[in-house]
Amino acid sequence: MKKKLLSILLCLTLIFAVGCSSDSGQKTITDRSGSEVEVPTKIEKIISTAPSNTEILVGLGLADKIIAADTYSEGIEGLSKDTKLMDFQTPDAEAIVELDPDIIIASGYNQAGSSDDPYKSVSDAGIPVVYIPSSASIDGIYKDIEFIAELVDAKDKGNEIVDSMKKEVESIKEIGSKIKDKKTVYFEIGPAPTLYSVGKDTFINEMIQIIGAENIFADKDAWISPSEEAVIDANPDVILTNVNYVENPTEEIMNRTGWEHITAVKDKAVYSIDSNSSSRPTQHIIKALKEMAKAVYPDEYKDK
Repeated sequence: MKKKLLSILLCLTLIFAVGCSSDSGQKTITDRSGSEVEVPTKIEKIISTAPSNTEILVGLGLADKIIAADTYSEGIEGLSKDTKLMDFQTPDAEAIVELDPDIIIASGYNQAGSSDDPYKSVSDAGIPVVYIPSSASIDGIYKDIEFIAELVDAKDKGNEIVDSMKKEVESIKEIGSKIKDKKTVYFEIGPAPTLYSVGKDTFINEMIQIIGAENIFADKDAWISPSEEAVIDANPDVILTNVNYVENPTEEIMNRTGWEHITAVKDKAVYSIDSNSSSRPTQHIIKALKEMAKAVYPDEYKDK
């Protein structure tokens, strides 16, 4: 009996030893798009292909590990000026491979409009690529941050960021839930002559609801291009815009022909919201959320 027990223990010891010695420093994960990817357990060199991912990585304290980022990441506070900026609309596989990254953290935008994987040749060269589709909800943003944090071994910092965000959101939601006379809001993300706005299943729509207001296009799907007549007919109480590529976007809205009878225009309740924090699904949406709250309900959120 003793010999049999010793034999079993020896076998278990050998199995454990072989398992440890065969550890290749790799692990298999499921990325945010649902794909299984084999990634290094230790990541030191990262390529980020979208500003949202770059902002999350910088927030996790990993700016020094970003060896290259997309051109739209330029200007992100905390990102080293030495970080190479690249055009990932048409990724240069040869240039990427030459940088020898441990991993590429890509965005759903990189796959937009194409059924092909733009990083297939990079993956075939042995460089793992994980995808973070652009989240449409605040809960999705939490999960993006948690995923990236765990991927790069910064789980504690990721939890800290998400916990802080949740606290801020709940604080604003508590005030918003008590507002009875809800104002209607038109949120413009693209100016005339071709307007762009948001409907349901977007984090901007969710933010409008959190502050205690109502999106005039809440019954529409996601990203929309409404007519000027639709906005005029909806007669919003407040107009918010995150457009930053026309001169004085609020004045442009106020001076549109036919818009002079809209309540928001008559009351001069047209406000600019920070473009980056309101358009990128990262921890910085809290900045936009506070700006929106104060613009729509200045008295209720004066202490925020």
